[in-house]
Amino acid sequence: MTGAGPEPEAASTPGPLWKRIAWMAAIWGASVLALGVVAGILRLWLHA
Repeated sequence: MTGAGPEPEAASTPGPLWKRIAWMAAIWGASVLALGVVAGILRLWLHA
């Protein structure tokens, strides 16, 4: 039966600091890139 036992320890303990920082930087970079794409589309649309 799934979900009946306790969660594995790996899910409850945080990963190494460098991995958490890398994920945070990757998410930040993706959000900045997405914002840049939206801004570029708006600039093209408004200057057309």
